[in-house]
Amino acid sequence: MPFARLAAATTPTCHIGLGLAAVGRPGYINLGRDRDLGENRSADSLRARTHELLDAAYAQGVRYFDVARSYGRSEEFLADWLHARPDVDDVVVGSKWGYTYTAGWSTDAEKHEVKDHGLATYERQRAETDTLLGDRLDLYQIHSVTPDSPALTDKELHARLAEAAAGGLTVGFSTSGPAQAEAVRAALAVTVGGEPLFRTVQSTYNALETSVAPALAEAHEAGLTVIVKEGMANGRLAAPHAPEALRAVAEESGLGCDAVALAWILRRPWTGVVLSGAATLDQLVSNLHAPAVDLDEEPLARLDALAEEPGAYWERRGQLPWH
Repeated sequence: MPFARLAAATTPTCHIGLGLAAVGRPGYINLGRDRDLGENRSADSLRARTHELLDAAYAQGVRYFDVARSYGRSEEFLADWLHARPDVDDVVVGSKWGYTYTAGWSTDAEKHEVKDHGLATYERQRAETDTLLGDRLDLYQIHSVTPDSPALTDKELHARLAEAAAGGLTVGFSTSGPAQAEAVRAALAVTVGGEPLFRTVQSTYNALETSVAPALAEAHEAGLTVIVKEGMANGRLAAPHAPEALRAVAEESGLGCDAVALAWILRRPWTGVVLSGAATLDQLVSNLHAPAVDLDEEPLARLDALAEEPGAYWERRGQLPWH
């Protein structure tokens, strides 16, 4: 598995990855986006910003980079960066298929992405990803699997994914929504030829949304690499939006709310990689302080108490506007 490369890394940041959802397209649902990106959101501007973040992350020991077909031009931006740096041969690159970007580089489109987990979408998007990333792609994930996703039962799709895995590509899936735990467990049961199909899982997990934790522990026990996304709850755990308890722990630690929020995730024994969704260099630098945060039982208990009911959490997330 490509993530075995991370096991050999010695930097404290080897378990932090950089996701490009926030910088691969002009619109996204993160709080504070107007402040982070400003008015210039041309493709050239976001390409330059992405490359700046990738350079800084790589220099600080980050070795996993995460994109998706629906993250605007994120695959293209990452591919350009990799092409310009042929000496960078120690990174793990993951992308996702299953959503199609439909916003046309606008922040006020009626629909920003359309979901389809059918075989035809896989074939089309796999070809698109291959055109951009080629043999630099290590991991291809089904994007946002839910318990009712046809990707869990489509035997023809499973056969095609197993064929890709036999060719050296790691196959994984991501989850979203209040039934993440059910989706994870259903995916763990998918086999081809008696062998488990999926080798990684990427789920939303943070101090406000913890419901998937037992299922992720089971996935880890089954040998999957666990990738955590939305560790900042789309900005709700970052200053100035962070809950009072998180702000207090951050003040005691002398580091940012974001570093503490990510450190809380890193403390989970099943965590493989935690994604930073930084849109600015300052955010990235602050995120990368997470391994330095020392959390003992008392502050951990205060942060544990922040968990919300999953339905309420996902309802609020669904109401976040695209900025």
